[in-house]
Amino acid sequence: MSIKLKHYFTPNTMVVLGIIFGILFGIFLPEYALAQEGIGKAFVSFLKMLVVPLVFASVYVAIAGLGSLEQLRKIGLKTISLYLMTTALATLLAILSINIFPIGESISSEGLHYAQADALTSFSLQEMLLSFIPSNIFHALAGANMMQVIIFALFLGVASLYLKQEHQESMFDFFSAISSAMLKIAEWVVSLTPLGVFSLISYIVADQGVEVILGLWKYILLVLAVLLVHGLLTLPAIVALFAKVNPYTYLRAVKEVPLMAFSTASSAATLPVSMKTAQEKGGVSKESSAFVLPLGATISMDGTAAYLSIAVLYIANLSGAVLTLGDQLLLGATVVALSIGVAALPSASLVMMVIILEQAGLPIEYLALIVAVDRILDMARTAVNVTSDMCVAKVVDEMGKKKE
Repeated sequence: MSIKLKHYFTPNTMVVLGIIFGILFGIFLPEYALAQEGIGKAFVSFLKMLVVPLVFASVYVAIAGLGSLEQLRKIGLKTISLYLMTTALATLLAILSINIFPIGESISSEGLHYAQADALTSFSLQEMLLSFIPSNIFHALAGANMMQVIIFALFLGVASLYLKQEHQESMFDFFSAISSAMLKIAEWVVSLTPLGVFSLISYIVADQGVEVILGLWKYILLVLAVLLVHGLLTLPAIVALFAKVNPYTYLRAVKEVPLMAFSTASSAATLPVSMKTAQEKGGVSKESSAFVLPLGATISMDGTAAYLSIAVLYIANLSGAVLTLGDQLLLGATVVALSIGVAALPSASLVMMVIILEQAGLPIEYLALIVAVDRILDMARTAVNVTSDMCVAKVVDEMGKKKE
């Protein structure tokens, strides 16, 4: 009997049950769901605790392990090109979808105001590029500025290639040990996933309320449909085409990663689980996962790009603005271009949304209408962002193996 129970109550099954019971708990016992918020916050904090040392050590080990700048150039260009391609495909799919299924009837913006937008400073390309460079690496580490941490780890890894062999080996062993230790802690934290997921989901449902979701059901359904198509069709097609492996076999093996991303709504918090799962269950080499996944957690925004494209075109319909196909494609190009750079800034999605709305000449006030369901959709788009990272990691790894 116990063997049969173990067969059914696997870790992934427990996570799914955590999501289901969390939704029910949040609907029927909202006051208790709100009161236990601290459990979910503690779970996410444990995961985030691992991110900075894990990313720093893993990126260093990945760079130093490549052995040459030529190898770094090859894997780096390949990774960034694939991330740009998947983001562009997600954006194009979103634009096509909202044109095929137009939603949003024109309404007045009178009385609408989105206060958060007032607190944002104006966007500057120069400031964005400068934000990549850590003026103080300890400040970057303490503030968990992932782009700056990756940049410094990359430079340190490249510099180590010029050191004496004994120094190279000492540094490599040291950071390899740190990476392994962080993954061991991640293993302990992951055992708490069902409880953490239950707490996070129940709080969000209780806090947001079902009424808000029902009021924007068409918008929510379109966003979710696009995210599902991209995650279950577009990304698997890329894996099948470039990696020459069965994409669904791979995605089944690593399914706990998007589940974790969905519950935490954080690519960074999911990163320890992503790296551990990619290596142990997905068959991705440590070298590939250590370079591709931390970079993806910072710059890969497939789900976010699709969501933003739909949100901006939805706002255009609400405001009565008419955007030509050329305008929409320009919007898409802006989303893809910003997806890498703005990811390093705080409130990345909000910054991107405001930039795009201003470029398209659309009123920012309409954000007040859709922000109510942003937290729910944030969970879904984060799951797709992370699924893209896992797919690109597999493609890069398999392409590297075939060349060898």
